[in-house]
Amino acid sequence: MANSLLTDASRRLDRALKYVTISEDTAERLKAPKASLKVSIPVRMDDGSLRVFEGYRVHFDDTRGPTKGGIRFHPQVSLDEVQSLAFWMTFKCAALNIPFGGAKGGVTLNPKELSKAELERLSRGYIDAIANFIGPDTDIPAPDVYTNPMIMGWMMDQYSIIRQQRSPAVITGKPVALGGSLGRSTATGTGAFYVLEAIMAQLPDSQKSTPKTVAVQGFGNAGSVVARHLFDAGYTVVAVSDSRGGIYTPSGLDIPSIQKFKADTRSVKAVYCDGSVCSLVDHTVITNEELLSLDVDILIPAALENQITGANADKIQARYIFEVANGPISADADDILEAKGITVFPDILVNAGGVTVSYFEWVQNRSGLYWSLEEVNQRLKKQIVTAANTIWQLAKTHQTSARTAAYIHALNSLGAAMDARGTRADYVRNS
Repeated sequence: MANSLLTDASRRLDRALKYVTISEDTAERLKAPKASLKVSIPVRMDDGSLRVFEGYRVHFDDTRGPTKGGIRFHPQVSLDEVQSLAFWMTFKCAALNIPFGGAKGGVTLNPKELSKAELERLSRGYIDAIANFIGPDTDIPAPDVYTNPMIMGWMMDQYSIIRQQRSPAVITGKPVALGGSLGRSTATGTGAFYVLEAIMAQLPDSQKSTPKTVAVQGFGNAGSVVARHLFDAGYTVVAVSDSRGGIYTPSGLDIPSIQKFKADTRSVKAVYCDGSVCSLVDHTVITNEELLSLDVDILIPAALENQITGANADKIQARYIFEVANGPISADADDILEAKGITVFPDILVNAGGVTVSYFEWVQNRSGLYWSLEEVNQRLKKQIVTAANTIWQLAKTHQTSARTAAYIHALNSLGAAMDARGTRADYVRNS
């Protein structure tokens, strides 16, 4: 596992450990997941054939509460990836002061190759396989890459069938009609925007010139939402991309039109829409790699992990990077970016809006009281901006990167919870 994602992720933890005073017990317990489950999911396909898919669910740590983490459907899903994502979720929840531990799940497949009926059978089969590993007080899944509210609804329904009782709190990110929270589907992008605005407001006056230029890699649920917020706030979004490539216009893109066009065609193009009519406008077609190296003020990687590595970090020209994806920058790229004077704001803070509103959804499900969209967003903004300000101040105090500061903040929270259960010092008598 020398080159594993989990080993890479753990390198960030090692840097933060230099700045905190925690027990040996805490450091030891954070070295490996608490439990990892691998399952086989047989699915009857529409043509009558049977395919067996591999699925995973990992609990990394539950010291601060039930574990929490999304489920992704993607060809690259592996046990190593899921363990790494569960690791990040542990620190994300701690950094946001959410009373959850970290978990993650996934199934290895290309969901675009399956019909809706096949996806439903797969989703229900996955829950059949992991039902004893999850629960409202144990582990609460949510959507992630290529999963959505409909899939979460199927999963919640299947769990309820197995338990023979309606169990909305077992899954978050559900359709509102099935107990989902208002604001959950846009929470990751909205939370990222709140963090970005809070940080940019603290920059020296000489660095606050507007509009700032932005490139967004990944125009999915999170990337398109943060791009729309930035566009509405007056930022110049010059480039966006999806899995098939990107578009670039130096004068700025019309993000609402691109959102509408993609919703209608599932394709990203530079367009301007007036009512139901969309017209193509001049733009340059670029690759995802080219988007990352654009000369912009702000770069937002919102796709998959390991997009910026030691191999291409030297090409990055942005002044600030806000990680909306999980793990888009490898550990070996951190030092290169820092040496170039590029400030990186980490995923465990920037994309924590999703898990924060998932927590709100779980609370609403448990209480039976549901909040308005305005209340959800107010609570989200307060929680994520508080964390952002605390982490930014820690970075200044310790003269560290924002990433290391985020891990310091999370470690202090995790350490306190773990120490409260008893450490070596409580059991070894002084001589």
